[in-house]
Amino acid sequence: MGVLLVIGEVMADGSLARISTEVATLARSLAEASGGEARGLVVAADPAAPAAELARYLPTVEAVAAPELRDHVAPQRVAAEGVRLAEGADHVLLGASPDGRDVAGILSALLGRGLLANATAVSWDAGPVVEMSVFGGRLDTWSGFTGGAGIITVRPNVVTAEPAATAGKVTNGVAAPAPGIPSVRVIERVAEAGGAAPIEEARIIVAGGRGVGGADGVRVVEELAAALGGAIGASRAAVDAGWIPYSQQIGQTGKIVKPELYLALGISGAIQHKVGMRTSGAIVAVNRDTDAPIAEFADLFVAGDLFEVGAALLTRLRARSG
Repeated sequence: MGVLLVIGEVMADGSLARISTEVATLARSLAEASGGEARGLVVAADPAAPAAELARYLPTVEAVAAPELRDHVAPQRVAAEGVRLAEGADHVLLGASPDGRDVAGILSALLGRGLLANATAVSWDAGPVVEMSVFGGRLDTWSGFTGGAGIITVRPNVVTAEPAATAGKVTNGVAAPAPGIPSVRVIERVAEAGGAAPIEEARIIVAGGRGVGGADGVRVVEELAAALGGAIGASRAAVDAGWIPYSQQIGQTGKIVKPELYLALGISGAIQHKVGMRTSGAIVAVNRDTDAPIAEFADLFVAGDLFEVGAALLTRLRARSG
């Protein structure tokens, strides 16, 4: 038995990050398995809305107002509150986002606790058993904490967020002084243009790889994504070539996605890409190379030219919508 603390992440628009709902769902299941208790923490300039959202997944959530976060980077301030609450918790769980990794690192240093990063699954056996994918996805490892307490960061899209049957309670906490952590002021915010939903949240993704060959191939990817109502993705090769922006990269050095349909055009399916999309509901690949690694794990592999297959698919999709 023990307490599992979930530190919620708040987006720039003041909403709760989706990864925090996934981590909260995981923490609740671990608490049920261990006979323990799952709690939440939200620190934000205006924490009311994100704390209420996190309370849909956890029995209790403490909301701490930190007005300075309107013009300061969050991790340092969030970590200060995390230290206070973590002293009464056995384990701390966060999303493996850029902010989550920063908070986890600060907590590990200040609390002297071990950190298991980028968990792909967590189960309970007299303590959390953390599964991690290492060496570019070539091996899976299972680890625990020898000290009886620790910090875990969880990769996006490895847990399906499920609200609890009954919403929890939100309490207002009192801000604690930062334990010697320097604050970082935000000088400028730059928003990427475009109205498409983030690929991490897309139900359908059409992704292009080295095989798209250039602008003409990218146009096929874009047209199929539009016809299917999906988002555009890319392998590292397509991003390095400058055909598709880095924000759309999927894989070990990009985004982790879990769409219902993943349509891969001209993507070989190297292990570095596979680790970013292997949990997709259905994987459909189009590639001329029948020996491409993606042929081994795709649900449907089409051996053919992506331009011909793409054109035929677009014709059928447009006929259906017409």
